[in-house]
Amino acid sequence: MWPTDPENGLSPKNTLGIDVYNPPPLHWTSLLVLAYQSCGVVYGDLSTSPLYVYKGTFSGSLHRFLGEEAVVFGVFSVVFWTVTLIPLLKYVFIVLSADDNGEGGTFALYSLLVRHAKFSLMPNQQAADEQLSAYYRPGYSTEDTPMLRALRSFLERHRKSRTCLLVMVLFGASLVIGDGVLTPAMSVLSSFSGLQVHSSALTHGEVVLLSCAVLVGLFTLQHWGTRRVAFLFAPVVVLWLLLLAALGVYNIVVWNPRILRALSPYYVVSFFQRTGKEGWISLGGVLLSMTGTEAMYADLGHFTAASIRVAFVGLIYPCLVLQYMGQAAFLSKSPNCNIHFIFFESIPRPIFWPVLVIATLAAIVGSQAVISATFSIVRQCTALGCFPRVKIVHTSNRIHGQIYSPEINWILMLVCLGVTVGFRDTTLIGHAYGMACAGVMVVTTLLMALVMVFVWQQGFLLAAMFLLAFGSVESVYLSAALIKVPQGGWLPLALSLVIVAVMYVWHYGTRRRHMFDVQNKVSLRWLHALGPSLGIVRVPGIGLIYSELATGVPAIFSHFVTNLPAFHQVLVFVCVKAVPIPHVRYYERHLIGRIGPREFRMYRCVVRHGYKDVPGDDNDFENDLVVRIAEFVHMEAAAGSADAPRESDASVEGRMAVVSRPYDLSRTGLLMTAPLPNPEDSAVVRAAAAAATATTDSSKAETIQSLQAMYEAESPGFAIRRRIRFEIDDASSESMDPAVKEELSVLVEAKHAGVAYIMGHSYIKARKSSSLLKKLAIDVAYTFLRKNCRGPAVALNIPHISLIEVGMIYYV
Repeated sequence: MWPTDPENGLSPKNTLGIDVYNPPPLHWTSLLVLAYQSCGVVYGDLSTSPLYVYKGTFSGSLHRFLGEEAVVFGVFSVVFWTVTLIPLLKYVFIVLSADDNGEGGTFALYSLLVRHAKFSLMPNQQAADEQLSAYYRPGYSTEDTPMLRALRSFLERHRKSRTCLLVMVLFGASLVIGDGVLTPAMSVLSSFSGLQVHSSALTHGEVVLLSCAVLVGLFTLQHWGTRRVAFLFAPVVVLWLLLLAALGVYNIVVWNPRILRALSPYYVVSFFQRTGKEGWISLGGVLLSMTGTEAMYADLGHFTAASIRVAFVGLIYPCLVLQYMGQAAFLSKSPNCNIHFIFFESIPRPIFWPVLVIATLAAIVGSQAVISATFSIVRQCTALGCFPRVKIVHTSNRIHGQIYSPEINWILMLVCLGVTVGFRDTTLIGHAYGMACAGVMVVTTLLMALVMVFVWQQGFLLAAMFLLAFGSVESVYLSAALIKVPQGGWLPLALSLVIVAVMYVWHYGTRRRHMFDVQNKVSLRWLHALGPSLGIVRVPGIGLIYSELATGVPAIFSHFVTNLPAFHQVLVFVCVKAVPIPHVRYYERHLIGRIGPREFRMYRCVVRHGYKDVPGDDNDFENDLVVRIAEFVHMEAAAGSADAPRESDASVEGRMAVVSRPYDLSRTGLLMTAPLPNPEDSAVVRAAAAAATATTDSSKAETIQSLQAMYEAESPGFAIRRRIRFEIDDASSESMDPAVKEELSVLVEAKHAGVAYIMGHSYIKARKSSSLLKKLAIDVAYTFLRKNCRGPAVALNIPHISLIEVGMIYYV
C-alpha cells in the first residue's frame, strides 16, 4: 500500500503524487506542468463537445433557419456567452474556490455544509470530530449574525429540510454517475460517425457495432488502471485542442471572417427575436457545449485550483471559442451541408483522416476520465453510508486516487451498450446528456448559495445575487432540456431515480440500524455491577468487538455473553466510522479510551476515516492497536488521578484521547520482535494443543493446525503480523508505575494468546405495525442490497479465520 505515516515524513498522495495533507507551494513551472497534465484528465469530455453542439442545436425545428446568416451568427453568440458565463465565470472564478481541503464535487459542498451548518443526517458523529485540524475552513468564525443564527436553527430543527438537502445531493451525484454511461456512448459514437462522411459504403448500423466494440474494449481495460496510459492523455487532448483552434482559424479566414461580429451580445437578443420558441427549444443543443464542465470541479482533488484555471483560461477556452466560431463561419456559407456531420464536413479533405483518428482518441480519453470519476464518486457515497459496499481495487500502489470497482464497471458497460444500441443516434443521446448536465449544474448552484451563507459567511445578498445570476440562466437551459424528455431526456431522469432510490434506501436502512443500536446499547451501570469478571469466564486473548457505536456498549455484547458466557481477558470495542472531511490525518485517526475501571481491561478504539480515505487499508491493525493502547495507558497515568477516569464512577465512560503511534516504541515500555516462523508459536495451534490435551483428542489439534497453515499460506501478511511478539522493556520497567506495568503485562499476555474479531451479523426487519412503504424499503429493498453487497468484514480486511459473527434481528 501507499505510505500513510506523516510522522515518518510520508503521507497519502493524490492522483499525481501530490501530498493531500500538505500541498507544497507551486513554482510557476510546476504550475504549468500541472496545467498541462490536467488537460488530459479534467478536460477530455469538455474538449470533445464541438463534435455534437451544432448538430444538437439545429437538429430540431431550428433547422429551417439554417440558411439565414443572422440565425447562425446568433447560435454562435449564444454558445460563446454560455461558455463564458457558466464554465469560465461561474466554475473557474467562483466554484473552484469552494474546495473542501482541496477536494471538489457535490459531496465536497455537502460536507462543507454538514460541518459548518450542522445539516448532517450521518449517525455516530462526536464532538471530538470537530477538533480535527481539517474540520473547519481556515478563517471560519463560529459567531453568527442573528439572521444567520435563526436560519441555521430552523434548518437544524426541521429534519425534513436536511432530508431534502441530502436527496438533492444524492440526485446531483446520481447525475454525475449517469454521465459515466452517457459520455462514452456520446463521445465514441460521435467520433466514429465521421467515417460516414467519406465512406458511403459504411452503414449506420456498422458504425454502431464498431462503437460498441470500442466501448467493450474501453471498459474491459479498466482493471489495468489509468496509470499505464495516463501519460498519453495530456498529449492527445492538447494536440486535439490545437487542431480545433487551427481548424477554427482556417474556417474563419476561408469562409466568413464577419463571424467575429457575433461576439457581441446583440446577436443573442436578435437570435431569440427571430426564432422565438424554436430558439428556446434549441438551447437543449447549446447546453452540450458545457458538458464536462462539472469535471473541472469534481476533479479538483487530482490537481490544484490554480492549475485548472490556467489550463482553462490559457488553452481550453480560446481553442473551443475558435472552433465554435469556425464551424459557424463554415455553416453560414454552406447551408446545404449535412448538419449531422457538420464538424467533419468543415475539415479540409487532405487532413480529414488524421483529424478523425485524433478525434477518436480524444473521445476515448474523455470517456476514461468520466469513468474514473464515477468510481471515485461511488467510493465517496459508500464512505458516507449512502451506497452499498462494493469492491474497490487500487490500480496503483503509489498513487492514492487511482481506483477501480469491478461491479460498477460492468454495470456501466452494460447500460452504456444498451444506450448505444437502443438509441443508435447521437441526437437522442445528446438530449439525455444535456438533461444530466443541466441538472447537476442547478444542484451545484443551489449548494454554492448555501456555502456562501454558512461557510464563507458572506451574507444573504451576495448569495442571492449568485443564485439569481446563474440559477436563472441554468433554469432556462433546464427548461429547454425538460422539453426533450420524451425524445431521450427521460433516460438520465430514470437512471437518477434508480440510483437515488438505491442510495436513499441504503442510507435509511443504515441510519435505522444505528438508531436501534443506540436505543438498545448495554447500560454501563449494569456492566459495572457485574464486577471485573463481568459475571463470565475471562479466557486468554484479545477480543475486538466491532460495532457502529462510538459510545456505549453494543447490544451484540450482551447477546453474545447470554448465549456463550465467556469472553477474552482484554476487550476492545472498535468503531470504524466516516467523518465528513476528505482525509483524516494519520496521527489524528485513532481515538483510544477506557470503559470502566482499570481492572475491567476494557477499552474503546474509534478509527476515523474521511470520505476519500480507504477503511481497512491498515494491514497491521492488531499490533498497531496494542501499541496505541500501551501509549494510552502511559498517557492516562501521566495525566494523574485528577484527570484519569475515576474507578468509583460507574455511570460514565472514560475519557477518550487522540493517540498516534509513537515513533519511539520505548516510550510505551514495550519491545517488538518478529521471530522466524514457528508453527508452535501460532495462537490457534497453541489453543488447539491445549484443547487436545484436555480432551485427549490430538486429531482436533492437527485439523486446526492444517487449517491455520493453509490460511497463512494464502495470506502471508496475516502470518507475518501474527508472528510479531511484544515484551515488557526491562530497562524502563523499573521506573514504571506498578499498576501500569501490570496492565501492560496483561495486554502483552493477551496478545500472545491470540486476537479474535467479533462482529454483528444483523438482519433488519420492519415492525409489523410499520407502513407498507417502510416494509418494502426495509424488508425487500434494503435486505436485497445487504445480501448482494460486500460484507463489512471483507471491507475492513478482517481475517476470516479469526472472525466470530453474532447473529441478531433488528426490528426497526
